[in-house]
Amino acid sequence: MTGGGRRSARSRTKPSTDVNEDDDAFNKAKPISKLRRVKTKDHGTALRILNADLKIILGFGIIAALIIFFLVHHLISTAEEVRRPRVVTPFPAPRIMDLPQFQGEHKESLYWGTYRPHVYFGIRARTPLSLVAGLMWLGVKDGRYFIRHICQDSDDLSTYGWTSHNGRDFGHQVLVDQDMTLATSFLKYKEDDSGYGGDWAVRINVQNQGWNEEMQKNVHLFFYLAEEDGNALSLGGDTLDIHENSLLASGLRTGIGEWQLHLKSKADLEVHYSGLRTPHIHNLSDLVQENLASQLIRFNRLQLPDIYQSSSNILVFQISGRIPLETDIVFVSGAGENSRVEERISNLAGVSLTNQLNKKQREFDVKFESCFQLADKLDSNSIHVGKAAIANMLGGIGYFYGQSKISIPKNSNVKSHDDFLLYWPAELYTAVPSRPFFPRGFLWDEGFHQLLIWRWDLHISLDIVGHWLDLINIDGWIPREQILGAEALSKVPAEFVLQHSSNGNPPTLFLVLRDLVNGIKKNKFTASESNDIISFLQQAFVRLEAWFQWFNTTQLGKDVGSYYWHGRDNLTIRELNPKTLSSGLDDYPRASHPTEDERHLDLRCWMLLAADCMNSVAELIWKENKPEKDYSSTSNLLSDFDTLNQMHFDHASGAYFDFGNHTEKVRLSWKENMIGNNYVNRELVREVLERPELKLVPHVGYVSLFPFMTRIIPSESWILEKQLDLISNRSILWTNYGLRSLAKTSSMYMKRNTEHDAPYWRGPIWMNMNYMILSSLRHYSLENGPYRDKARAIYEELRDNLIRNVVQNYHRTGFLWEQYDQKQGKGKGARVFTGWTSLVLLIMAEAYNEM
Repeated sequence: MTGGGRRSARSRTKPSTDVNEDDDAFNKAKPISKLRRVKTKDHGTALRILNADLKIILGFGIIAALIIFFLVHHLISTAEEVRRPRVVTPFPAPRIMDLPQFQGEHKESLYWGTYRPHVYFGIRARTPLSLVAGLMWLGVKDGRYFIRHICQDSDDLSTYGWTSHNGRDFGHQVLVDQDMTLATSFLKYKEDDSGYGGDWAVRINVQNQGWNEEMQKNVHLFFYLAEEDGNALSLGGDTLDIHENSLLASGLRTGIGEWQLHLKSKADLEVHYSGLRTPHIHNLSDLVQENLASQLIRFNRLQLPDIYQSSSNILVFQISGRIPLETDIVFVSGAGENSRVEERISNLAGVSLTNQLNKKQREFDVKFESCFQLADKLDSNSIHVGKAAIANMLGGIGYFYGQSKISIPKNSNVKSHDDFLLYWPAELYTAVPSRPFFPRGFLWDEGFHQLLIWRWDLHISLDIVGHWLDLINIDGWIPREQILGAEALSKVPAEFVLQHSSNGNPPTLFLVLRDLVNGIKKNKFTASESNDIISFLQQAFVRLEAWFQWFNTTQLGKDVGSYYWHGRDNLTIRELNPKTLSSGLDDYPRASHPTEDERHLDLRCWMLLAADCMNSVAELIWKENKPEKDYSSTSNLLSDFDTLNQMHFDHASGAYFDFGNHTEKVRLSWKENMIGNNYVNRELVREVLERPELKLVPHVGYVSLFPFMTRIIPSESWILEKQLDLISNRSILWTNYGLRSLAKTSSMYMKRNTEHDAPYWRGPIWMNMNYMILSSLRHYSLENGPYRDKARAIYEELRDNLIRNVVQNYHRTGFLWEQYDQKQGKGKGARVFTGWTSLVLLIMAEAYNEM
């Protein structure tokens, strides 16, 4: 122990010169010690080398693993791309909606809106999974209660629709149900304390009609909130007494922060609620009706049960009171601490809301006159209809998100458990043709819609067109009907859901793009607007090229400069004339026997529009470096008057026609089939009485006038006079209400196409085609030539007829209609058709598209 201690001590001191045995032994042991140290040192070095090698190896291993991972990932991704069918592959280019002009303030300003056109009143945000709001009320029909919620004809409302709407932050709507008139007003407002998208308010005013004011009547309104992402909503309280506490509900959403919903009213109201949890809201009407029915049966009370299910993502508030009644519902976002919630609520309710709504109404009226300048042209009744036309067009804009169902292409190697493929998840901001019948996007309708919308709000129009063009797939195809999301799907019959990638639709978006290009050339826009249009066209050009190329390859006919619509059924035995749904003109008569030999006149003219527009866009945005494709050569080919006449003109009738394998001797005949032993089934089947042959298809109608509409005919040509004669002849196309779609002389005039298909484009008057014909009449009336006076006279009379008939129908029925009867001028088809029938406003304003 002592020695050990000394050794330790000595080892810490300088060595002594005195040597003894112990020291000698120690010294003798030293070399061994040194040897050991050397060995230890060598071992440590080896470990350090080994450690270094391990680090290097480990580093190389990690790098190799990453390389292998990325290679495998790339191979898997590539394999997935290979496996993914082209028809559902997005076009590989930057999205138009990613442009800076669609971000920031523009995007936020359009965040909230009345973007649920299929319901009588609904609000949502432009985001895939939104907080959704809406209104229902209890109506009575045949002595029974019914929920009014989804726009539908069976509700028998006398009238409904927007009387004012600016497309952004204000709208006013009137709905008449039996003896009750509801007015709904929408206002959006952004304050410094607001969350993303700002705050909004809804005013609901209910008045009675047709009975003594003293005989007051109860009304039951249902205002609801629903979280599409399934998050739970918080109830304002177990018992809702709005005079004590106006809070109905609250919650939290990314972006907008904390939010609150308040009910403010001076009326004596009774409020009940129901909290529901369900993944979808398209069946909400049924859920509310079931709730009420259960309460009525169990307790003889027509009220919601005041029950909140666990984690309810839908809150429905029943607001009951006596008519007349007025109430304000206020939504505030960013409702955290120090956000002046009470002050902001006060600004969006009561007298303050009244003042703001009145101000917005005045601004709408001023802008309407500034845009369309009707005060000196038309009477107040016509102007009232004009305002309804633009208001319903803007109020009918919707936001949709989902995946289209695409039919599996023929002759493809695609395998699927279903009979369809899903398009990629996509959003669509678009106007719709009709809230009750067609509350979704239709491609060829949208081009006509935008002729109106761009004149009101350029940036809304660009936003909509951009959304549509972002739907182009890698082949340049756009599904013609957009059925996105469960709510949209719930309104579509199963047979119309699948979209077929071989079928096109008239590329009417080129109508609005051509207007914008011409507007820049004529300095109709501010410098800022022109810059936005040009940047839009630069981003969109590659997509427009792909779209044009899709038409120019897939829809080509056998002859140079010929095209035909794909999708006609050449095996049908039940259609008098196989429909051409892809043309948009559905049952308009074509060649009796569809073949690849067909030449469709209207598609040829649509392609001229597209080629001419592409050429104009290219000249505008590529002033120095023009694109490789020369669109002017295609435009020149399709506008060649002699070639057009050789392919489509009939000298005997002076009319232009389709060409195809055709016979006039086709009819529908009743055929009896024995089913089982005792049952005979009768059905109408097609009977062909002679062999068809390749020839012009002799049906005068809208298709015949496409060369006139696209102004291919020279102003001095005798053929122009022939077209004017066809238009003005009462035995052919002319009526006192507008131009009929098919001549009275046609063998197909007003003929049913099947047992169940009434004539659609075989006689009735359609506003979109009349608008295009009027536009060309106006054009030729201003061109030097021998027929300008004749064109002018026809133009003025046709314009007067169209305006008068639409205005009279609106004031008589309360609606704009899908089409108008050619005999008496009455509205037909879908009512509340505020799509292209709204073009009557441009006819009033004499604002036409230019070539």
